[in-house]
Amino acid sequence: MRASTPFACPGRCARRGAAGQSTGIEGEQLGAGPGVLTHRRAAYFQDASDASPSLALGQAKLLERPSVDTRRSAGGHKCERRVTTERQQQTPYLEALCEYAERQPARLHVPGHKGGPGADPGMLRAFGERAVSLDIPALTHGIDVGVDPTPFEQAQRLAAEAWGAKRAWFLINGASQGNLAAGLALAHYGSEVVIQRNAHSSAIDALVLSGLRPTFAAPEVDPELGIAHCLTAQSLERALEATPSAVAAWVISPTYFGAVADVAALAAVAHARGVPLVVDEAWGAHMAFHEELPDHALSLGADLVISSTHKIVGSLTQSAMLHLGHGADGPGGAGLIGEDTVDRAVTLTESTSPNSLLCGSLDAARRQAAVHGRELLGKTMAALAKAREQIRGIEGLDVLDDRLAGRPGVFAYDPLRLAVDVRGVAASGYELAPMLREIDDINLELYGQNVLVAVFGLGERGLPEAARLVAALRTAVARVGLDPVGAGASFAAAPPWGELVMTPREAYLGAQEVVPAAQAAGRIAAESLATYPPGIPNVLPGERLTAETLAYVQNTLELGGSVRGASDRLLHTVRVVVEK
Repeated sequence: MRASTPFACPGRCARRGAAGQSTGIEGEQLGAGPGVLTHRRAAYFQDASDASPSLALGQAKLLERPSVDTRRSAGGHKCERRVTTERQQQTPYLEALCEYAERQPARLHVPGHKGGPGADPGMLRAFGERAVSLDIPALTHGIDVGVDPTPFEQAQRLAAEAWGAKRAWFLINGASQGNLAAGLALAHYGSEVVIQRNAHSSAIDALVLSGLRPTFAAPEVDPELGIAHCLTAQSLERALEATPSAVAAWVISPTYFGAVADVAALAAVAHARGVPLVVDEAWGAHMAFHEELPDHALSLGADLVISSTHKIVGSLTQSAMLHLGHGADGPGGAGLIGEDTVDRAVTLTESTSPNSLLCGSLDAARRQAAVHGRELLGKTMAALAKAREQIRGIEGLDVLDDRLAGRPGVFAYDPLRLAVDVRGVAASGYELAPMLREIDDINLELYGQNVLVAVFGLGERGLPEAARLVAALRTAVARVGLDPVGAGASFAAAPPWGELVMTPREAYLGAQEVVPAAQAAGRIAAESLATYPPGIPNVLPGERLTAETLAYVQNTLELGGSVRGASDRLLHTVRVVVEK
């Protein structure tokens, strides 16, 4: 049954008819807000062959490149991109979804809920009628097919402009999809790759899918804290020297704990050897939007950047972006990673039924970051600085902060993670995390034996959660008491990894058997064992299992953690290769 009132996205109808300057999209006027939408629908639903000259001109104005180089120069990347703010106020894909839902079309296509009338009432109540009405499939005329460039193409180009990329892809399977696509793209150029060991488990999955043989480069391990930081340029140089056939260098920055690598130096090392630098920047999508944050990877010469937009910038969970950098040139002046090669890899790893809500949220989050990110991030950083000071004032607790910068593997520190060192109290992080939930419903991103990690977003609601966390920590510490001996202890570091006997793909697809975990030491793993969070592999397919690593994973499970990749999540058994 049709609704009696037309659908509209928040903030749109109130601006209809407003006067102002043209933004370059047909029929849209710029007033006090992002704009009005008076005539665009008719233009969108023309066939490309019927496009008018004024339509073509308007789209060209939207998509023209900025008059300044979006890569970092001596003047600084972040300020130069502000010339595009007027364009960045627009959300062409999200607005096209709204227009489709507003006109109440005959939906003779999937999904079966038909924008709401066929949905379960409980789902409508939980998700809201507006959200369900915007669940529109791919290949819908005027949204992602039709007049070229479509609203979907426009949205991706605006994202590329906002982050200073040559091209950006919207991902609907998270940053994990970005890692998978990166691995498949690199496999076009050869069979070996240098990759940072503390890579996310999805990067290891990419090795399985692509068949690439890894040479692992060890990150710096903090001698005091016992946690892994980033890869140094010297370590990357040694790994590339040992792997002359490597097709790329694949690194992580920032880490889960906020350490940021010297990406410019890493890029220089990789480019000197004629290979691209791939950066898993899943935790750093926000760093492009405030001058007090560490410089982001694209601005420092990275060639391909995986960006988990939902983590801090604030798109919906499972949405992310993949950015192609301007980077160094390869043979014939082409980039070190081909745009078409990446595009094919993205297509191979995505669903043929991409969720429009995820893509629409990427369009909206990009606008908020580009237009309001500096202001929002400034407020968040100020509130977090106050929270860190208060936590350091609680006896038995400390925080990880920019004091880490300058240590091996820490070029800079990202303050959007609030990591609390709990070694000085008489309880582990595994014990404190459920206690904080009980005290004031505090739900953390990560907790381990010696650390708690709280993540804060770009647009927090005045950060009341920071004050709640501080108060709950005070209560918890008063309840459990102090452990002066523990204050001198270090974070539990994972044991060294085993020998790589065969490629991850060979082990994953080879003959296998399941053996008791107590009998697995010395065997070749056929599956990953990654204690989660943060999902960093302790064991990879193709590596020989060691008793120390098996004990470490078992201990993590006993303390309340989980393990990703294992066929037996309780690790009573392990899947191993049948050796001839």
